[in-house]
Amino acid sequence: MNTDQAFELLKSAGVPDELSIQTVRRWMRERKIRFEGKQRLSKTEYILEDTDQAFDLLKDAGVAANIGIQLVKRWYNEGKIHRLGNVDQIKEYISTQPKLPAFEDKPSDLTIRELKVKLKAQDEQIKGIQELHQTSLKAMIQQRDKLNKEIASLQHEKSELQMETRKVLKENIDLRKELLRLKEELSKQGKGEDEKVQSQSGPPSNPQDYRRKLGLSKTAGPKEVMVGFKKLLIETHPDHGGSARAFHYVKTDYDQYKKGLKGN
Repeated sequence: MNTDQAFELLKSAGVPDELSIQTVRRWMRERKIRFEGKQRLSKTEYILEDTDQAFDLLKDAGVAANIGIQLVKRWYNEGKIHRLGNVDQIKEYISTQPKLPAFEDKPSDLTIRELKVKLKAQDEQIKGIQELHQTSLKAMIQQRDKLNKEIASLQHEKSELQMETRKVLKENIDLRKELLRLKEELSKQGKGEDEKVQSQSGPPSNPQDYRRKLGLSKTAGPKEVMVGFKKLLIETHPDHGGSARAFHYVKTDYDQYKKGLKGN
């Protein structure tokens, strides 16, 4: 048997790799095997002369008898061993193996009690873990339900705020439309008065006409008239959403009024 076949034999017997290497090296020194290098193995992988050689090698490698006997039977049936050897070799192989300590068929009462105590402690531990799990699960479910309620409440508040916002925006738009309408009416009224004044002969409109246009009382003084003009100029200015035409007529009246005050 060469080294490659020896390694395969030990591997089949379950011998660790490190121990297999040491055993093969020793067998080579003792000339139990020959070295042929890494060659392609034969169909049978390794060949033994007889069962005596097989038992001798397994015994020398430290393989237990119960394992060795089964391996030799299999190798012989597979044709990896040429012939049967001496039956006494099997008895010697078995007799030289260390005997395992005998165990009692039944454990003692003390051992049984100890096992029962351990089992009981493990059952209590498992029970405690299960109770803790149930408590944690219940707390998580309650917390989840609470969060779902808070989310639903926030969504409801959000919907109400959105509705209120839309309502306020609509009111704001309506107010802007109404303001523009009033400014347009005021512009038309001012234009009509201006055309009426221009169509009449004679001097420009007197201060009383400006008070009436501005919605002031007949007793309003020049200062109040000026304040009224400035306020109306701001409202009709295009930058403030007013009409350019209305602003033009108001500005014309304002300039004429100022000119009349300077002339006086």
